[in-house]
Amino acid sequence: MAKRVADLLTEVLADAGVKRIYGVSGDSLNGIADSIRQRGDIQWVHVRHEETAAFAAGADAHVSGTLAVCAGSSGPGNLHLINGLYDCYRSRVPVLAITAQIPSGEIGSGYFQETHPEQIFAQCSDYCELVSHPEQMPRVLEIAIQTALSRRSVSVIALPGDVALKNAIEQKPRLRFSEPRPTVCPSDDELNILADLLIRARKITILGGAGCAGAHDELIEVAGKLNSPIVHAMRGKEFIEYDNPFDVGMTGLLGFSSGYYAMMNCDLLLMIGTDFPYQQFFPKDATIVQIDVRGEQLGRRTKVDFGFVGDAKTTLRALLPRLKQNQHDAHLKESLEHYQKARKSRDDLATGNSNNKPIHPQHVARVIDQLAAEDAIFTCDVGTPTIWAARYLTMNGKRRILGSFTHGSMANALPQAIGAQVSQPSRQVISMSGDGGLAMLMGDLLTLRQHQLPVKLIVFRNDSLAFVELEMKAAGILDFATDLHNPDFTKIAEGAGLLGLKAETPDQVEPTIAQALKYEGPALVEVPVSRQELSMPPTVSLEQAKGFSLFMLKAVLSGRGDEIIDLARVNLLR
Repeated sequence: MAKRVADLLTEVLADAGVKRIYGVSGDSLNGIADSIRQRGDIQWVHVRHEETAAFAAGADAHVSGTLAVCAGSSGPGNLHLINGLYDCYRSRVPVLAITAQIPSGEIGSGYFQETHPEQIFAQCSDYCELVSHPEQMPRVLEIAIQTALSRRSVSVIALPGDVALKNAIEQKPRLRFSEPRPTVCPSDDELNILADLLIRARKITILGGAGCAGAHDELIEVAGKLNSPIVHAMRGKEFIEYDNPFDVGMTGLLGFSSGYYAMMNCDLLLMIGTDFPYQQFFPKDATIVQIDVRGEQLGRRTKVDFGFVGDAKTTLRALLPRLKQNQHDAHLKESLEHYQKARKSRDDLATGNSNNKPIHPQHVARVIDQLAAEDAIFTCDVGTPTIWAARYLTMNGKRRILGSFTHGSMANALPQAIGAQVSQPSRQVISMSGDGGLAMLMGDLLTLRQHQLPVKLIVFRNDSLAFVELEMKAAGILDFATDLHNPDFTKIAEGAGLLGLKAETPDQVEPTIAQALKYEGPALVEVPVSRQELSMPPTVSLEQAKGFSLFMLKAVLSGRGDEIIDLARVNLLR
């Protein structure tokens, strides 16, 4: 048989090291699916929703560091990919999306399921092209792969089903892929300027992000030279927090007062590999220096006095010989003392109250952290699960943590857990799911069963969109449209073929989670946690304080004063 375009596509993918494709089959994907079936060396990971496929591919790429692939059939099938692809694009992980298209001769006629993927996906990709002729394959596909790998981004190819079934013109891949690993460093003159700035400063704070991946040792050595506390952004937690005597926690809405203190009381802020977005958490009077491998990010979030283009590891390694030991350590000592107090206050909230309800979500997160394997992979839903993960999960250089930390999508934890588990079958994968997030893509509990993926889901059930309620309270608005009338998640889990468990009192939390973690297959633990738990940011603005007071007044006047009593009972009477 002559080689088809679909056969050439799968051959290029296999040659590029692709082991699996996440997706939902459909007639416009038939040629690709048939080619995968015949090859046998690429796994089709059948999920129940294409959004799950894109999130799972992103998680796979994140933990493996290699290209991951997802696919959707024409029209509605590939449209479902877009939210997960936006997350991949903004998280900067290499993902290729194959978006099938209607028959090529019908494009432009308003045909059944017609959309224009090359337009729709352009905003969430760095390469997006339609393959309309067999002559374009494999060149377009290889450009897409190289773009995804070199830019750590999303590439999309739209392929009509009939074109996939045509005879290929080229007969084999044109390129042999190896992941590009360039090093980028400022010039000697720039490094001398940077060193001079750091030597002359007395109170230096480092803010590090995900760009510090692979530069842990250099970062710690620089901090030692500078007597600098290190604050990390959420995406930098897994790369910066561990084995770090200079760690003072996070800042931002999820962080610690100590991180905020260290940044606001420095005279020089050194930003390394971070695109931390919240302008209100940057110091106003300090000199700000930023190092980033992406020059377009310099000065994007706050005013920057000096910007340098370079990757963290190469730049810090070249900088170290130029530095002198900072003799002023008062700022570091004060920041570390502040962190110890802040850490203790957070830890004090993470205790169980025997059989007394409610169960505090901090306690659940702490138990997960204590019982999880040393190389566990955690995923956390956007909202309060991300807060508890940020504050209570301990990183050690082996653990990984995934979330929708930049795109901020609901329902990411379960799909990302699927991708992480498929990619790393021998590792423990734990999803910290919110009840709202789980319910949104709950159909993919069936994916866990179908592929026998031993993911453990810990469901923080508070019967509400809790983080949205907190935002409303802070703005002085009575919460509305946030109630969740939930089912018994354990019964749904059992119906889907999972082990379903429930911890209904604080003293049941640890043994129940331990039982789930020891179970060989997929398991779900439902934990009813307090709805009124406050997760205060490290600093409270005057507007937030006014808003919260206004909420209390409105609640009383509207006859909802019992909420105020419950709020006080949960957060004050512990």
